[in-house]
Amino acid sequence: MAEIPNELIKLERFAEEERAKLAGLDGAEFEAQRRRWRAGAEAFQAAVTQYVGREDVALSRYEVEQAVKRAVRHAQEDPAE
Repeated sequence: MAEIPNELIKLERFAEEERAKLAGLDGAEFEAQRRRWRAGAEAFQAAVTQYVGREDVALSRYEVEQAVKRAVRHAQEDPAE
């Protein structure tokens, strides 16, 4: 498998950390944190789109996303648990 850019791993890790912070929140705090998580997830998705659109990348979007998710989850346990 091709080398996955560290920037994609950092963006996914950030999104996962923001998602984990939703635990135990409600009301306005939950909505504010949900917006931060969504912004992080959207930044990751945009970066993946840009990466797989390059001519020198032969991987599918699915392959890239799965490789990044494996790298993030392998490096740490689920932060929500």
